[in-house]
Parts: sequence; structure tokens; C-alpha cells
Amino acid sequence: MTNTPTLHLLSRESGEALPDQIVRSIAARIDDRQLRAGARMPSIRSFAASCGVSPFTVVAGYDKLVAQGYLESRRGAGFFVRERSVLNASLHIGLKAAQDAAAVPETRTLDVVWLIRNMFRQSPGQPSSGSGVMPADWLDGPGIAGALRAVSRQHSSLLLTYGTPQGYAPLRQQLQRKLAALDIEAPPEQIVTTLGATQALDLVAREFCRPGDTVFVDDPAWFLMFGSFAAMGLQVVGIPRLADGPDLERLALLAAAHKPRLYIINSVLHNPTSTTLSAAKAFQLLRIAEQHDMIVVEDDIYCDLHPGPAVQPVTRLAALDQLRRVIYIGGFSKSLSPNLRVGFIATSPDYAERLADRKMLSTLTTSDIGERVVYKILSEGLYRKHLERIRARLDAVRPGVLRRLEGLGLRMAPAPAAGMFAWLDAGRDTNVLAAQAMEQGLLLAPGSLFSPRQLPTTMMRVNIASMEDEALWTFLEQAR
Repeated sequence: MTNTPTLHLLSRESGEALPDQIVRSIAARIDDRQLRAGARMPSIRSFAASCGVSPFTVVAGYDKLVAQGYLESRRGAGFFVRERSVLNASLHIGLKAAQDAAAVPETRTLDVVWLIRNMFRQSPGQPSSGSGVMPADWLDGPGIAGALRAVSRQHSSLLLTYGTPQGYAPLRQQLQRKLAALDIEAPPEQIVTTLGATQALDLVAREFCRPGDTVFVDDPAWFLMFGSFAAMGLQVVGIPRLADGPDLERLALLAAAHKPRLYIINSVLHNPTSTTLSAAKAFQLLRIAEQHDMIVVEDDIYCDLHPGPAVQPVTRLAALDQLRRVIYIGGFSKSLSPNLRVGFIATSPDYAERLADRKMLSTLTTSDIGERVVYKILSEGLYRKHLERIRARLDAVRPGVLRRLEGLGLRMAPAPAAGMFAWLDAGRDTNVLAAQAMEQGLLLAPGSLFSPRQLPTTMMRVNIASMEDEALWTFLEQAR
């Protein structure tokens, strides 16, 4: 190896030990194959000088990398990148996430488990800038309660037995109509209900991937996938996300190098940037997927927060492909209630049968009660009016929130025109910022968690629907 790795944002304030920061950075480069097996690492002294740390710090980092199987020490020659199987690398990532999960969130390194755990430590219904859901008072509690009462009045035997493996049939028929409005043709037999989009992604990954396979995700992207896929023994590779979709040049190059089984993408109101895939990129993405025999998983969980093509251009991959290579995932946790846990997969007839079987092996069936509640809301026209209220409320608060954030020096490119998230540049390490906020009981979502590499960054996701807490604005003002 001829050049010393550049460790961006190596921070003495983050609370993470410097050797651990070095380990995380080098391990990510090896996992992404930027450092190849057999490559010689820089000498301890040259590495220390280039990064402004002591030789003892580098020795500690190198020793940890040897212990974790990333490097090997050759006596008299130095340190070299070790030949490691993809499975071992992925299992290491999953094991580290599991070990970190057992630690106390306030005192350990920020990671995905830290954010999720602290999301659930918040009081029920308490708005949180770092959360990924709407405030409870934005959702239709009375409508859900009414639908639940109506379901409870049905024959009691319907509430005391399993549902059906593929899902409640009337709901799947209603979903067929919903998808038809998006120009996606999916009869009920091509739809499988799930416990939210989270289980949908899990089922797809388990059905189509084997340990050692590569899965592409956007970078940045929804963080929960990273640890979940790594725990399955999968290699997670990020594709840079631009304002109009993925970096197609990088996608093509990485697809040729890794031969991925899946590419998971938000085409509409991408999390965390709220950007939407352009039509031109959608066509090119499908060509690349076909060339490399890659299944595209379109996670459209934010579908119903988009105002529609009459207001903003929108292109869905499933509408172009008609479920031949694209697997479409949707759900209602962002728009109805995260507690209902109702999602769905729309795919080809063969894949739908396989995924329904996979679902049976996992959970037998999903909750028939929750699916009946969602069906009641969708079929009686309540949902459309509810969505109109949510979108209008988002449109009303977004300009003021963005102006106030920009006034504090937080930059965004581009500024979101729809959806519930803004992706901001805070100009400083947001791991440090999030740790300081947590000391005051405030939850922020640092950008490092949205990248498979999880390296420190100045980016941060903000939930614009949950910015009413003046204590948060006071904190951001003082942190400038």
C-alpha cells in the first residue's frame, strides 16, 4: 500500500477512542474492497505522522484489526491486509452491532442501535427531531379507533384464529386498486402482506440472498437495513445518492465488481434526503439491473406523502418494469400508525408464492386484525382525506422550519419540496452534536448512521414534522 489512508473527521471530542476510529475506518475500506488482500499497510510512524496521532494509537488500532481478522502482522515486514471471506467480514459487523446493543446508549459509541433504542426511550407520542415517524397528534387516532371498534363487532371467531399466509384477501384487493392508481398492475395473488416494510425487506433478503452475497443500498439510506443484512452474512455496499437518484456511473462500476443480488432503493421521497428519482435515471437504472441480473427492491414506504405527478414529477420503477425485475414494497407506518405494523410486497406470481412460503416459515401469518383495520380505513374513503390533511400540514410547516434552520447556519442541498425529512449539513461532526443533545434529553439523527460505512460526517437528518420543541431550537442555537 503506497498511500496512507485519509481518516476524515478524526475527532478527539466524539467520545470514541482514536484507535477505535482508526479501526472502523480501515475496516470499512477493507469491507468495501478499497484495500485488497495482501496490500501492505503504512508503517506505524508514517501513519501516525500523517494522521497527527501518536505511534501508540496506531499500534493499538493495528492490533485490534489483527485481532478482528482484518490485518496480519509479518515479523520484520509490517502489517498487511488479510485474506478474509465476505461471510466472516459480514458476521463481524453483525456481531459488533449485537454487542453494542447490550451497552448503555448514553455512554457508548453512537450507532444504529443507539438511535433506535433512544427513539423508544422517548415518551409515547413525544415529537422527536431524530425519529422517523409523524407526531402522534398528526395521525388519525379517532379514525383508527373507529375502525378497530368496527372490526371488533364482527364475528368473534374471526378474531380468535390465524389469518391467511398471503394476507387478508379484501385488503389485497384494495391494495390492487391502490397500486393501479400508481400505474402498477398487481392482482391480489401477486401481493403478500407483511409486518410492516421492515419484515418485507427481511423476507426478500432471506429468500433471494445467501451468506456472502452482496446487497446494494443507497448512501445515505435507511439505517436499519445495514445491521440486519450484515447479521445475515451479507455484504452491504452503498451507492452514492444524488439529487435525482443514484450515481449511475458508480452503480455500473460496483455492479460489475460485486455482482449484487439486490439493490434496495427509495425512488420516491428518499430517506433521508426527501429527493425523488428522475425518469431518465429510472430507465438507466433498470438497464443496469438487467445487464447484471440484479433484483431491484423499490421501498416506497413514503408513497402517500408525495403530492402526486400533477404537483411534482414522479417515476416509480415498478410502474416501468411492471414487477418483472422490480419487487415493490409499501406500508402504512408513516401515514396511518407505526403500531399497526401493516406492510406489503407486490411482485411477480412466482416470487409472491415463494415469499408467502417464506413468511409462513417466519411468522406463519400476519395479524388479521391489523389488516382488517387498514382495509376498513382504505375502503371507506377515510384514508384519502387523512392524507390530504397530513400533506397540507407538512406544506404549511416546512418553509418556516427550513428558514429557521438555515438561519442557524445549517445548509441543505437541495431543500426538500415534499415529504417529512430534511438532510442538513451542520458544519461539524454530528456524532458529537447528537451526544451533546442526548445529555439534554433531545434526540438527533447524525448522518453517520445513514451510511453503510458509518463514518463521522457533518450531515444530519431532521424530521420537519417534529420541530415544535423550543428546547431543541435553543440547543441548536447554542451549538452554533
